[in-house]
Amino acid sequence: MDSGNRLGDVEITDPKTMRALAHPVRLAILERLQRHGPATATQLAPDVGATPSVTSWHLRHLAGFGLVRDAESGPDRRQRRWEAVARGFRFEVPADPADEEGRSAARVLSREMFLRSADLPHRWVAEVEPGLDPVWRRLATVAHTRVVVSAEELAAIDDAIESVIAPYVTRDPSRRPAGSRGVRLVRYALPESADERTGQTP
Repeated sequence: MDSGNRLGDVEITDPKTMRALAHPVRLAILERLQRHGPATATQLAPDVGATPSVTSWHLRHLAGFGLVRDAESGPDRRQRRWEAVARGFRFEVPADPADEEGRSAARVLSREMFLRSADLPHRWVAEVEPGLDPVWRRLATVAHTRVVVSAEELAAIDDAIESVIAPYVTRDPSRRPAGSRGVRLVRYALPESADERTGQTP
């Protein structure tokens, strides 16, 4: 994986871990823990669409692959609390074309992540946007930009974006300005097929 991991993500290179995470309940569990902090299986269950016992099973499965771990006990020490090992995760399709297992696992995880986020803009428009004050509503942006670049240039663009957002992702919560709120920055970089690379805008 890229050694310039500015965001402190856990880096997934093992195909078995990719396939383990490529499950809607497990992705939901990990996202919930990363976003809201430690929780028990019972607390997670309503948000991830599973019973507490099934949620607990998935948590143990994620722990086996090093993606979640035991958190400090809460007020009720009888209930096991879990936390994500990092604020995010990253993976990539192996560069070696002979690594079919790794390439297949990365595709499976990518597909599940695309499906999970597919309705995010619609839910935001329906549930969140109507309640925003005008300042935040104006700052919500949609950009659909097509560029014609080499593979190296696309990698440089991604690196530059991460360098801009990294200080905000990793800073201590106590240093956030008053009035801060969570913002989702959803990024897709979708290379086109070879016959669409001429640079002519449709």
